[in-house]
Amino acid sequence: MKWEGNRESDNVEDRRGDGGGGGGGGGFSFGGGSLSIGGVVIALILSFVFGINPLTLLGGMEGGAPPQQQATGPKATANDTETRFMKTVLADTEDTWAALFSAQGAQYQPPTLVLFTGRTSTACGTGQSSTGPFYCPADRKVYIDLAFYRLMKERFHVSGEFAQAYVIAHEVGHHVQHLLGVSDQVHQAQQSASETEGNALSVRLELQADCFAGVWAFHANRSRQILEQGDVEAALSAATAIGDDALQRQAQGHVVPDSFTHGTSAQRTRWFRTGLESGDVAQCDTFKARQL
Repeated sequence: MKWEGNRESDNVEDRRGDGGGGGGGGGFSFGGGSLSIGGVVIALILSFVFGINPLTLLGGMEGGAPPQQQATGPKATANDTETRFMKTVLADTEDTWAALFSAQGAQYQPPTLVLFTGRTSTACGTGQSSTGPFYCPADRKVYIDLAFYRLMKERFHVSGEFAQAYVIAHEVGHHVQHLLGVSDQVHQAQQSASETEGNALSVRLELQADCFAGVWAFHANRSRQILEQGDVEAALSAATAIGDDALQRQAQGHVVPDSFTHGTSAQRTRWFRTGLESGDVAQCDTFKARQL
C-alpha cells in the first residue's frame, strides 16, 4: 500500500503509556458459549468490528456506572512508522468521506482515533484490548490497541498494510452509519426484535460497514493511487478470516447461523468487494438486499 508522504490526520489521541495497561481477568460469553481467559485470542478476533459499542455485550460497562474520564490535555503522538501509518490512513478516510458528503450537500464530521494499550476509558464504558477495535458512538471515537494487528498476523496469518487499513476503514464506516442515522434506526428496531432478528439486523449493519470500507478504498485509490499488487487480496483475506462461520468453526468446531452478528466470510468479502468495485454508497444498502 502506498501511503508514505500523504497527509496525516490530527484527529489522533495517543493514550499509550497512560498507565491503563492490563486487561481484565475472568471469562465472558459469546454466542451462548463461555470463553475463559485462555480463549481471549479467539474472543478478540470474534469481537473485531463490534463497531457499535461491544462493551455492553462483553460486560465492559462495569456495572453500568458512568465511565471515569481521563485527563484529555494535549499530548503528542508517537512518530514511529506504525503511528504515522495510522494517522495517514485516518486522514485518507477523512478526505474521502468529506468529498462524498460534500457531493450530497452535507458536511462530514470526522471521528477521533484513539490508540491505547490494555484498557482505556470511553463514553461507552471501559474499553479493553480483548474487545478488539471498536467504535463508540457516544464520543464518536474509534479505539484500537495496535497489538490487534500482530494477533491477526500470528493467529490468522493475515498481514499487509492494506489489511490493516481495512480494519480502520470498517470502524470509520460505523462512524458514517452513525452520522447518517443508520445505526440508531437499527438499534431502535432491535429493541422490539427477537434475538435472531436482532442478530440479523446486526449482520446487515456490519456488512454495510464492510461495503463502506470498500467505497473508501475505491475513491482513495482513484485519487491517490494507494493500491499495490496483492493489497486487495490481503484485505479480502482479512474479511474472510473474521467471518462468523470461520470464527465459530475455529472456536467451537461448528457454526450456529442464527447467532451470526457480522456475516459469513463469503458475505463479508462480497460486500467489501461491492464497495471497492463500485465506489457507490448507494450500492451498500444491505438492508434492502434480498440476498447477502
